[in-house]
Amino acid sequence: MFSHLKLKRLLAGAAFAAWAIAAPAQQLAPAAPAAQPAVVVAKPQVVVLATGGTIAGAGASATNSASYAAAKVPVDKLLAGLPELGNVATVRGEQVFQIASESFTNAQLLALGKRVSALAKQPDVNGIVITHGTDTLEETAYFLNLVVRTSKPIVVVGSMRPGTSLSADGALNLLDAVTVAASPESAGKGVLVTMSDEIQSGRDVTKGVNIKTQAFRSQWGPLGMVVEGKSYWFRAPVKRHTAQSEFNIDEIDTLAPVEIVYGYGNVPRSTVEAVGRSGVKALIHAGTGNGSVADRVVPALQELRSQGVQVVRSSRVADGFVLRNAEQPDDKYDWVVAHDLNPQKARILAAVALTRPQTSQELQRIFWQY
Repeated sequence: MFSHLKLKRLLAGAAFAAWAIAAPAQQLAPAAPAAQPAVVVAKPQVVVLATGGTIAGAGASATNSASYAAAKVPVDKLLAGLPELGNVATVRGEQVFQIASESFTNAQLLALGKRVSALAKQPDVNGIVITHGTDTLEETAYFLNLVVRTSKPIVVVGSMRPGTSLSADGALNLLDAVTVAASPESAGKGVLVTMSDEIQSGRDVTKGVNIKTQAFRSQWGPLGMVVEGKSYWFRAPVKRHTAQSEFNIDEIDTLAPVEIVYGYGNVPRSTVEAVGRSGVKALIHAGTGNGSVADRVVPALQELRSQGVQVVRSSRVADGFVLRNAEQPDDKYDWVVAHDLNPQKARILAAVALTRPQTSQELQRIFWQY
């Protein structure tokens, strides 16, 4: 016999079953989640500063890969001819100069550096690309590496053949440059150079060949590569640069006068003496081997140093580095060694460093660190 409590439970269960059978299906099914608005990811904003060079050059025919006129194609046309850039970033261009890079001057370096610095401060700019002739590309890249205080990617790019050539390399180099400049992985690595699928440090890279597309290299190797629109990194720079630099383009209006004198067999001392009379603050001696100096030139360099001109021993040899006190008694003569910087980059560093007073000891410290 059922108790009163059991009877109540039985009647409640029967009532629920009857409701469940009669209820519409939508009352039993879980409510569908509300539709979410599509998330639109903004593309990185990259500014291309054009300065001319072969990447903006044009030849008389498609077979002209080494004979052509540089600095002919304006930046808007250069970008319009590469619609693939739009898949990587929102890109806009500015024509800063339109010259062959062998004609670059200190004044143009300063103007370019100040424009890069101004753009880097804009919150709507994620990366900057500079198109440049290859003859002095390495010097501009190193200069920017020293003086632009930013962690945003700065990429310098050029080409060995004009866009009119059958074997033109500029389009892919430029696409790679924008790819690297648009990538957050590129931040904080200093000024970079993209050529022939490689990502090079602007400090280390140099032009080693004048008629091949694989013209740029570093004795320490590339930092990474760009393959099919993706960058792959293998190492990072250890020398001071950009955001960690003690130099600031916003505070520099004139570079110090610095010249290079080349060492060779039968070299006279008269070249050093002539350069010394030109009012330089430093002389880079591009010596043979380990920065060697001919015996007849040593007294001329000593005389310059006694007059307050800084003497920096570099080497005309492509690889290796100059050892202090090895070929010459640098401590005794109060000279500086360029370490692994080639003569043209040693000139850039000295010209930047000597915008303020420096002892030879301080200048040597700068050459070790940068």
